[in-house]
Amino acid sequence: MKYAFNSASCPNLTLAEMTEAAQAYGYQGLELRSGTGHRHGAELSASQSVRTELRKHAADSGIELCCLGISNIYSQPENVEAQIDETKSYIKLAHDLEIPYVRVFCGRIPPEGTREVSRHSIIEAFRSLGPYARTHGVTIVAETHDHWSDPRVMADIMREVNDLNVAAAWDVIHTEREGLTGPEAVIDSLGPWIRHVHFHDGLKRLDRLHYAPIGTGEFDQLRIAKALLQAGYEGYVSGEWYNWEPYDIHLPRELAAWKRYVALAMKGGDEDGF
Repeated sequence: MKYAFNSASCPNLTLAEMTEAAQAYGYQGLELRSGTGHRHGAELSASQSVRTELRKHAADSGIELCCLGISNIYSQPENVEAQIDETKSYIKLAHDLEIPYVRVFCGRIPPEGTREVSRHSIIEAFRSLGPYARTHGVTIVAETHDHWSDPRVMADIMREVNDLNVAAAWDVIHTEREGLTGPEAVIDSLGPWIRHVHFHDGLKRLDRLHYAPIGTGEFDQLRIAKALLQAGYEGYVSGEWYNWEPYDIHLPRELAAWKRYVALAMKGGDEDGF
């Protein structure tokens, strides 16, 4: 298992400053959120020379750019073609930066829509995007989020799309908070498609996401760690925190806490082991 953090923790830092923070705090990778004004520079507007510079800096730093997070959704048939076109531009950006995964959302079901219509729209979008991603050496990962937080629902989508370059990103809070599913069931149903993981802790309130330091929230971090280890997951777990504490407070603390749970899970221990 490898460790990264999302640029949402420090949106005002340049890529050079982010890689320095990753090195200082023991992270191996960075997940760059694009299209939201973060200062890292990995945007559609970046010139080819800027893209080359960013790619070279990441390689020289030894910090892997492991995922590009974008906001595109596919649940609304009336604008799905525009969403697909923009996603393709982001796939090209990821290719230029040598980022292997592009994280997308499926999107909420419109108030006037139906689950079946949105589901069909999402599946057709992924079928369109999969071959394009493959030719660029990129894999799309759809996050368990919004109306698609139930891992069984996401697994059904993955099964029907049936494309090796379309996979899933597991957000450990959303599957329980909105999908009402524990971590073992996530692995049982969605495990074969999980290529990226978001880790954090928080409170199970549905008005909005409330973060909490790992181990103090309402999500069982030990169960999550055990589920990932039992699945043999070897990819990145990426810390995702938006508009929370200063990055120099939570980045070192949260990684240290999560690693303690992983170490305890490896020993087969329980919470009394802390």
